[in-house]
Amino acid sequence: MIGLPSLHGFASILLAGAMFYGFASGKARVEIISLLTIGVIALGLYFFPLPGTAPNDGLALAFGGFGHHALITICALMILGRGLVVTGALEPAARALNRVWRLNRQLGLLVTLMLALALSMMINDTPVLVLLLPILAQLANQGGMPASKTLIPVNSAILIGGMATTIGTSTNLLVVSIATDMGMAPIGVFHFTGIVLTAALVALPYLWLVMPRLLPDNSRAANPDLRHYCATLRVGEETPAFGKTADQFIAMLPAGVQIDGPLPDRIAPGTRINLSGPQEALTEAARKLGATLAPPWLLARLRQEADAARQDLALVEMTIAPDSRLIGLTLQSAGLEGVAVLGIHQARGFLHQARARTAEAPLREGDVLLVIAAADTAQDFAARDGLLVLEGGREMPRSGKAGLALAIMAGSVGVASIGLMPIAISALAGAVLMFVTGCVKFERVGRALSAQVIVLVAASIALGKLVLVTGAAEWLGQLLAIGLQFLPAAGVLAAMMLFVTVLTNFASNATAAAVGTPIAFSLAQSLGLPAEPLVLAVLFGCNLCYATPVAYQTNMMIMSEGDYVFRDYVRTGLPLVILMVVTLSTLLVLRYDL
Repeated sequence: MIGLPSLHGFASILLAGAMFYGFASGKARVEIISLLTIGVIALGLYFFPLPGTAPNDGLALAFGGFGHHALITICALMILGRGLVVTGALEPAARALNRVWRLNRQLGLLVTLMLALALSMMINDTPVLVLLLPILAQLANQGGMPASKTLIPVNSAILIGGMATTIGTSTNLLVVSIATDMGMAPIGVFHFTGIVLTAALVALPYLWLVMPRLLPDNSRAANPDLRHYCATLRVGEETPAFGKTADQFIAMLPAGVQIDGPLPDRIAPGTRINLSGPQEALTEAARKLGATLAPPWLLARLRQEADAARQDLALVEMTIAPDSRLIGLTLQSAGLEGVAVLGIHQARGFLHQARARTAEAPLREGDVLLVIAAADTAQDFAARDGLLVLEGGREMPRSGKAGLALAIMAGSVGVASIGLMPIAISALAGAVLMFVTGCVKFERVGRALSAQVIVLVAASIALGKLVLVTGAAEWLGQLLAIGLQFLPAAGVLAAMMLFVTVLTNFASNATAAAVGTPIAFSLAQSLGLPAEPLVLAVLFGCNLCYATPVAYQTNMMIMSEGDYVFRDYVRTGLPLVILMVVTLSTLLVLRYDL
């Protein structure tokens, strides 16, 4: 028989419940709820300090998460992931994936799932999804498998891969850091990777063959028409098309690209070719053929000016407004400054207004220009010349530093994985190298860091410490022990994993980790079990966030693109949760000989 928790312990349980409710209800933003939690802890412990402590000690507990090494490590890993994205280091993998999908859709989905799983082991989940999302949407538009049948399976694979290493997600780092603070031996980067990869092999057939069949075909609602741009391809000096005939050249073009004019008998450097197609297909054609869609000297000058101004180049779509001075002019006569136009999507006109299908035709109201420029310059150009900037612009990768960014990431992870230094130090050193080498620009670091994640992690660390020092974790652990004492070890692990899984699917996985980890320690002491498998059960449970769209940010990111509803996540996510809980708890029993 156990007694009631202390007043401080009871208050910490109420605060944890209020935080869960706030996240689940969605009535306030995550960072607002996190800051309120920190504020309540600080004020509560200042006016009602813990026995034997001073009021200022409560302030140190409430705000200590902002200086915690786990948060520093998470921020450093965000910067490393940003470096891979902005340098285009992952684009070769994306191009290879595109080719596989064109060969066979089922094989393409399998390779995509395996690639997503592998990438998310080393890179935060969100950048991996950001990389794959436009690829899958583009493939769906071009006749591949509907995006609604691929996005949830790929997102699930990303979440499973992120569970496989301590650096895969910020939640993993949080669990390991809290457990280390409580006295558990440090866990290496790949300490539990074998367990997760074995479980992934069990889950993969479900993701590949079953889950797409449970999802609707929302291709009509989710796939908008692609704009087709008229462009002029300028063949470079080192083109692989040198000496090719017209038919051979056409065979080298990516799918979706159309020739809009005559071709020479043989392709030579300096040849200008009029063609049209979607933005991604035109970009791929230029890359594949060693060509450019704007004068090379102009692109070089824009890059030089952007570097001097410490800005990134951006690819922006702009539509010509009715009062634009560009109406009736051509690109050659318009006198454009500070920008390069890569292509023109011609607005439809009446039959008597027909014009040549070429980027050199006179411009009209409603035409959409595909422009490359520094962000500030693009805005000035639009305001000066009467254009409206459309949504969907993206930064151009600094591809010259892609290899360097990959080397920095590999080095940071490598030295930590073999135990040469803690991940906090190696990740921080890697982030500094990203700045020093220019892979990530210091003044743009705000785009790499997520304020929401920073405040959430800080609040979760503070709440986890509060649950521990007030005795609430010990009391909850004893309460769970009463119900679990007659279960075998596998049942205890599965129950703990399910408990945390329910929390993470209806609230924040970081908060579930902060509350669940101290409870796991207390439960281990009550039942006489080693703490590490129970801590890993918490870590795994925090990552089993497949069953609701609010469980994780990547779940929300795919919702509109796939035109999903809540029941799509429940229908596909619940069987995966059950499958993973049974598999992982069994593997933990075998691993730790319980």
